[in-house]
Amino acid sequence: MGVLFGSFAAADDDDAVRAVVRDNGESSGTGYDQLVIKGIDPVVELTPAEALTTGRSAADVQSDPRHGSLIGMLGDGELVVVSLTDAFRDALATCKATSLRDIATSWSSTAGVFSYPADPENLASFLERLSGLAGQAVTRGARLYCWICP
Repeated sequence: MGVLFGSFAAADDDDAVRAVVRDNGESSGTGYDQLVIKGIDPVVELTPAEALTTGRSAADVQSDPRHGSLIGMLGDGELVVVSLTDAFRDALATCKATSLRDIATSWSSTAGVFSYPADPENLASFLERLSGLAGQAVTRGARLYCWICP
């Protein structure tokens, strides 16, 4: 089936944990604005997109304490939640669709990122939806997170 990645907005780290560790049997992210996708790991594949979007180097992105920081885990890793950086959230929230398409084109051709041929149109669509989620998060004073279900 493949690994699922669910980007979502939550008020803070504690709220993000509540989004994925559910006592009521609901699926992770239920009731939260979210975007579920396969194949775009927030720490590996998304780093070049973040660098391109924010103008920071990949090293700067990776050294940000919120970049892929483990926020919570269910069981022995059946599901984890990591944070995305506030700089990425803010840049995405203000990025125009034409810029996102250009970013997707550059991202798709970044050497060593994808183990498959990446389609710039699909990546642009993903970035546009993530940009919408980021805009909602900024409006509500929320942060972005990603749950990972292997």
